[in-house]
This record gives sequence, structure tokens and C-alpha cells, in this order.
Amino acid sequence: MSLGLAVEAVKSGNRAVFFTLEYAEKDVLDRFHAIGAEYAQFDGLFEFDCSDAISADYIIKALASAPRGTLVVVDYLQLLDQKRENPELTEQIRALKSSGLIIVFISQIDRSYDPSKKPCPDVRDVRLPNPLDLRLFNKTCFLNKGEVQFQAAS
Repeated sequence: MSLGLAVEAVKSGNRAVFFTLEYAEKDVLDRFHAIGAEYAQFDGLFEFDCSDAISADYIIKALASAPRGTLVVVDYLQLLDQKRENPELTEQIRALKSSGLIIVFISQIDRSYDPSKKPCPDVRDVRLPNPLDLRLFNKTCFLNKGEVQFQAAS
């Protein structure tokens, strides 16, 4: 879904950047093909970054000259919290929020989430190895087995 959002942003004439430690370049290109898009047609408007250095500071520096309307996908939220030398996750999210970019975070869901009790996870189910005030986010979107739930973060 997040790659689809990036493709739609590019089709609208905006730039999109996909930061990931989950996928290698070949995986991202395969995903393009899987959603019926051709990476080559977005030359110059879409890029992905698989650097081991991904953090809020890294993203902000990489996109310092990004035009307004740039969509940034971070795959995934918890990767910002992996290295002890990075600032706390809350501080990183605040820095990204103040960057003026449109940022989408893919997030891991805690293993305790039980789909038999509710059809979609919600903010209480986001896996957080360290504390994070989820009210820092403007909107949420949760998916499970074809069901999608959008809502304002509160």
C-alpha cells in the first residue's frame, strides 16, 4: 500500500522517496512490477534508500532540498529506534514532523494483537520497544485481511 501511495504521488507530479531496511533494490523493483507500475517511468521523481544509516537526521539531510509535497515512506517506524546512537524515537518523530514533508510510516504490530477480538489493529497494537507518544502522528491507517481503517490520531 505504501509503495502504491508513492506511485500515486509521483503520478500527480510530486516526488516520492522510500526509505527501507526491509527491502533490497531488487525487492523494491519487484514490488513495482507487482502493483502494475514501471519504475523507469518515474525516473527522477521516485527514489529509494536502503542505507543502514537511516534515522530522522539522515532522512532530513537527504531531503533538505526536497520540494513541498514530497511523500516520504519509512519502512518501518521501528527501524528509527534500532541504533542506540540515534536520538530517542520521540525526538526523531518530532524532528521529522517539523520537516514539512509528508511522511508515511509502516509499523510493526505487536504479536499480542488478536484478529479474532477485533478486525483491525489500532494504535494500542503498535509494537514499541521504547516509549513513543503516538499522538505525534496526524492520521493512522491500519490494515488486516483487506480491511482498512483510517482515522485521525488522538
